[in-house]
Amino acid sequence: MTADPVAIARDLIRCRSITPQEGGALGYLQGVLAQAGFAVHRATFAEPGTIPVENLYARIGSEKPNLMFAGHTDVVPPGDEANWHHPPFGGELADDKIYGRGAVDMKGGIACFVAAALDYLAANGGRPKHGSISLLITGDEEGVAVNGTIKLLQWAAERGETFDHCILGEPSNVETLGDTIKAGRRGSLSGTLVVTGRQGHVAYPHRADNPIRGLVTLIAALQAPLDDGSEHFDPSHLEFTSVDVGNETVNLIPGQARARFNIRYNDCHSPIALKTLIERRAQTAAAGRAHYAFEWQPSNAEVFLTKPGPFTDLATAAIDEVTGRKPKLSTSGGTSDARFIKDFCPVLEFGLVGQTMHQVDECAPVADLRALTAIYRRIIEKYFATTR
Repeated sequence: MTADPVAIARDLIRCRSITPQEGGALGYLQGVLAQAGFAVHRATFAEPGTIPVENLYARIGSEKPNLMFAGHTDVVPPGDEANWHHPPFGGELADDKIYGRGAVDMKGGIACFVAAALDYLAANGGRPKHGSISLLITGDEEGVAVNGTIKLLQWAAERGETFDHCILGEPSNVETLGDTIKAGRRGSLSGTLVVTGRQGHVAYPHRADNPIRGLVTLIAALQAPLDDGSEHFDPSHLEFTSVDVGNETVNLIPGQARARFNIRYNDCHSPIALKTLIERRAQTAAAGRAHYAFEWQPSNAEVFLTKPGPFTDLATAAIDEVTGRKPKLSTSGGTSDARFIKDFCPVLEFGLVGQTMHQVDECAPVADLRALTAIYRRIIEKYFATTR
């Protein structure tokens, strides 16, 4: 390897880039990539009520096809740093692992695809044989995700940039490097169920209308299965995450009860159709006896799927050649920035093993960093050998 993914990961981890702070991480990448011949751009986006977020786009080559690697340098807070055995922003090496916030999610993944790209370029005279390699790095993935990838993609498109395929370096593997590619993601839709009654004294319930009764009935109805799953996705499900009546008095029947929920849904539904289904179920369950309403939150997390095909086969073959494992194509888990990228090109998620992400003493095995770099390197080589 002409570039060391462990050293790059260490330097990135040492940047305190807690969402939405850049923390020096993008500046570090800018220096590394510019030295290798990439054209590097920094773009800052903001909108009312949000903190400005810095992002980075880099490209080497001007021809098609354009293979993009994408990721985020922002990380979640470490919590109480006294609970860490290794400093969360130290990038320390111990027991053949690198420790620190972002080691897995996902500065480690970025380090690997940067090292792979640099190694490929060094072996080919400093330029792609044909086509282009681009890197799209955001500082807003762990936050509200409104000033990051979605706007950076739009910014790039306005400049005439187009993308043919993308590897997103999120920690996709479950147990062992090479076991899972994320080929799609379920959609996410959140809301609040509000049931309104009539406040009153508990000793005289006939003079009141307890909204908790209606809320319990509706919760039971809405948690019934939403579908039986589809060819590529597990069944959709609705989960209630909080119930609140705001009542600190034991002898008072409240006037209102609220319950928050989240739905992770598959390709059997669109957001509009899903809302209609939920509201129809509530109407049937209420049977005119409960007065209720839904407060739906805006969502930019729709379901998507990159169907099996040549690009998936190429990535699977590269993983198999390095690890000896044929990865499962999965659509499980939460959302990611792939939900934005899929509108511009087919995208697959493949990165490190995600077991310690967001945990105290987050860490990645050094062997996995080197193996992931080799996989990305093989993907690049195969991609430009086959997409002529």
